[in-house]
Amino acid sequence: MSRRLPWLAVGLAIAFMQPANVRAETVADFYKGKDITFIVSAGEGGGYAAYARTFAPYLGNALPGKPKIIVKHMPGAGGIRASLFLFSTAPRDGSAIGLVHSGVPLAPVFGIRAARFDARQFNWLGAMARSEAVCVAWHTAPIKNAKDLFDKQFVVGGTGGGSQMETYPAMLNKLFGTKIKIVSGYKGGNSVYLAMERGEVQGRCGGGLNSIRSTRPDWLKDKKVGIPIVFATQASKEAPGVSTVMDLAKDARTKAIIELVLAPQEMDRPVLAPPGVPAERVAALRKAFAEAITQKAFLADMSKQGLDVEAVTGEAVARIIASAYAAPDDVKIAAREALAMGEKKKPAKK
Repeated sequence: MSRRLPWLAVGLAIAFMQPANVRAETVADFYKGKDITFIVSAGEGGGYAAYARTFAPYLGNALPGKPKIIVKHMPGAGGIRASLFLFSTAPRDGSAIGLVHSGVPLAPVFGIRAARFDARQFNWLGAMARSEAVCVAWHTAPIKNAKDLFDKQFVVGGTGGGSQMETYPAMLNKLFGTKIKIVSGYKGGNSVYLAMERGEVQGRCGGGLNSIRSTRPDWLKDKKVGIPIVFATQASKEAPGVSTVMDLAKDARTKAIIELVLAPQEMDRPVLAPPGVPAERVAALRKAFAEAITQKAFLADMSKQGLDVEAVTGEAVARIIASAYAAPDDVKIAAREALAMGEKKKPAKK
């Protein structure tokens, strides 16, 4: 008789001695009574904060086990700080998710050195909107339309890194020769708005009108800001009659560069889970995202705040990102050059 057989018999006996009610942990088991950390790459008081704060309870209720979702703000480097945390440090068990700046997933494509992550490895749950970014100019600024951007200096605030507030005006300067000066170093978009009110900068390029409608509705109603240009590939529905960046493009190559740069607008307010999260939990998170973002109560809450919702699936977000990473090298290089960062100057302390 083989010496292995007694040990095999012992192993089988131990297996059969296990309690009958022992089973694999389900997604509901994992999330029941647990807190999920919802990392937001922007500071408090802005549009990203409003989206996260409003969405969190609906997402939690839609998940098996109904966990509590706690919003945590992690601004910095134009949204890159939060993305780095989610890529390298955050738990990979489904207990941490993130809402990041839409341009940040493509920061590596655009050659931003601080973006030491591969966005294709994130588990994309979906995006909360599609958007049009704009330049807004304070009413006392001499900038009233797109032509003024070529004739007069326009001082705008930025938050660094891969933020639209720096990449978009840098693109205008590089591709078309506009005279936009970027003052970098603000903590978040809300800080730039405050700087506009103080007269510290003249405006902001990057970000949508829905953020202003949500946090400063009087700005549009009382004409405290104007819109000289829209970052869009076609005529804007939100700002009819205003020139778009595509209107400035005169050749196919420039248009291809603009299309790559504006790709993040097709997946605004993207929500993700870190790499390595178990597949069944990713599937549950995606399903819960799709359910929560279409609930009538959630949409009503968002409407009250003047926030737009246009759901994009996680699979669609992943495709947009994969397509951008696969763009021709010459177009990516040209986009990187167009998105060169502006002047790294700290804003004055007040």
